[in-house]
Amino acid sequence: MEQASTSSNYIPLILQIIVALGFVVFTLFVTHILMPRIKSKKKDANFECGIESEGNARFPVSIRYFMTAILFVLFDVEVIFFYPYAVNFKELKLEGLLAVIMFVAFFLVGFIYIRKKGALEWEK
Repeated sequence: MEQASTSSNYIPLILQIIVALGFVVFTLFVTHILMPRIKSKKKDANFECGIESEGNARFPVSIRYFMTAILFVLFDVEVIFFYPYAVNFKELKLEGLLAVIMFVAFFLVGFIYIRKKGALEWEK
């Protein structure tokens, strides 16, 4: 027997949303009231990992650094997609194997293109 959806079924969800929003508003309000209001040059200075900052943080970085980082993320995320196949390879049989081979082929074509363009070469 299927139960009809009524507004009373949503009461626990609405209560949970109200409690969550209430907690957020309460926390923001209390921290705003309790925060210290001391201003000083030392307090407002940048500080990271116990090391005093020196010089300008904005210095030019080679685009090759960013390209290598993006390519690493791309090929690293590719590995994540192998996990579902590894878990279900018996059920997927030949069709799953062909899908994984096609998936790897697409990335291999991209990797060959990247190598030919010289995106992984640091010095030219």
